[in-house]
Amino acid sequence: MPWARLAAVGALTWGFVTLWQIGPQSVRQEAFVPAGGFRHLVIALDVSPSMQLADAGAVGKQTRALRAGEVLMSLLQRIALDQVRVSIIAFYSGAKPVVVDTSDMEVVKNCLNDLPLDIAFNVGKTELLEGVRQSVELASSWQPDSTTLVVVSDGDTIPDSGMPQLPRSIHRTLVVGIGDALAGKYIDGHQSRQDATTLRQLAARLKGDYFDANQKHLPSAALAALSKSLPLRDTRERGLREAALICIGLGSGLLAALPVALALAGSAWQAGTRSRRKSFVPTSKPNSPVSVANHQPEKMTYA
Repeated sequence: MPWARLAAVGALTWGFVTLWQIGPQSVRQEAFVPAGGFRHLVIALDVSPSMQLADAGAVGKQTRALRAGEVLMSLLQRIALDQVRVSIIAFYSGAKPVVVDTSDMEVVKNCLNDLPLDIAFNVGKTELLEGVRQSVELASSWQPDSTTLVVVSDGDTIPDSGMPQLPRSIHRTLVVGIGDALAGKYIDGHQSRQDATTLRQLAARLKGDYFDANQKHLPSAALAALSKSLPLRDTRERGLREAALICIGLGSGLLAALPVALALAGSAWQAGTRSRRKSFVPTSKPNSPVSVANHQPEKMTYA
């Protein structure tokens, strides 16, 4: 028992001294990762000048870019943002990454709030396939079945060949059409409207789905892979702090258990006390003359 008490006090002392030396640590949200890793959402956004035409929305008064922002913001509000990383690829005459694998939704909102991203490109035709190609290259190194690709555009002609092969990381592709598919608007000497036929063809070649979001938002069933919350796991490394906490727990538990153990299974011997003396047993018989003489009362003589 003394050795057990000494070990418990030593563990407590070492644990408290170690915690005092390393100081407190704050728990950061980045330390907790969903089971299987973070999921990714890659948005290939059309920022060509035709997206500034006002023929979108329920009454046809919104610009296509503003309608695209509303549709994407509605999408972001229905997914598990704490477990999803968002990337935005803007494309016009080329394609450039604007936001890569971020968790800051304010940055994403700023990009989707009709930000004039077309000034970053040279004037030319809309390269829809280039936006898809940049998105595929960005997601190629991520974990399998962890990425959802969303292509938002009013449509454009696409060549018969040159479609990039989707990597294993992309498990779902959504092609979202913006703009009126019937009546068009004139821009740069030609009539521009949502090319639903081209967008359906693009969705089929990407093995995905096409949605006309000019008046309706994306259905929630299409966002099931992004809206499901997964259990979190702690990725922080274990070190002196955890060892000190373990020693404190074991030492305090052992010290608290010692009195109970002594009471239940301790020795009956107590230090500093004498054993009880045995009672005197007479050697003579009770009715013997010696015994009677010893028990007779003593006579008193008075002067």
